[in-house]
Amino acid sequence: MSNECNVPAKYAYRGANLTSFGTSIKLLFTGYLVTIAAGYLMALIQILFTHGMADGKFGLSLNDVVYSYYGDRSGSVLESKLNGSMKFNAPDQERFKLIQWVRDGASEAEYNASIKTIVDQNCVICHNAGANSLPDFSQFANLKKVSESSEGATFQSLTRLSHIHLFGISFIFMFVGIIFSFSTGVPCCYKYPAIVMPYLFLLIDIASWWLTKLNPHFAWLVIIAGFGLGISFAFMWCVSMYQMWILGGVLGQSDRRNAIMRD
Repeated sequence: MSNECNVPAKYAYRGANLTSFGTSIKLLFTGYLVTIAAGYLMALIQILFTHGMADGKFGLSLNDVVYSYYGDRSGSVLESKLNGSMKFNAPDQERFKLIQWVRDGASEAEYNASIKTIVDQNCVICHNAGANSLPDFSQFANLKKVSESSEGATFQSLTRLSHIHLFGISFIFMFVGIIFSFSTGVPCCYKYPAIVMPYLFLLIDIASWWLTKLNPHFAWLVIIAGFGLGISFAFMWCVSMYQMWILGGVLGQSDRRNAIMRD
């Protein structure tokens, strides 16, 4: 006799898909998706306050991308930071004095006379010997180095960021993709690209950093890749939540299709 005869009637027509999963699985998937969405939002805000201030104006623009990776070759790293992401970390009067010191040649004599006090009060709290990822501004040589022409991100920092993003973001989208794979009724012409797109755009995004470092005309590629990542994430997130809690929750629908075994 078939085992289906022993299955309670309320579960007889349920399959392995988002609509028909039990509440515990839905809560597990939802908790992950909501947490990842919050993390994605925080990442966007962080980009606005770092790369988005590279040109001294709030909001992400093409110039922000160029200055972040290629650099502002007409000015120094220190000046671009003081007019950008570090703009609010010191009073305007002291910030302008630092900028003027840079433009005047960043001499050590002037540094010892008046600039060192400003740096010690406003910069060394973060830029010290204990901050491994930041230059130590308690040493004049390090401050002098960043007062030279801005060439954007270094190859060392790009290498570090590239491997972190490739490992981290690919894991995030693997789990989002697994959850979305349990969706049913989504045409294959949408479902397949949605699962593959994050990895494709992630590779394009990382490659565009390096290309922009070499040539500022590739800055558009950074924006396009980031937009593609966001669209694919939003699509998979919305479809997954809709099928779990609207179709399978509010509307109470059940679906006997096995989303893993069949498309």
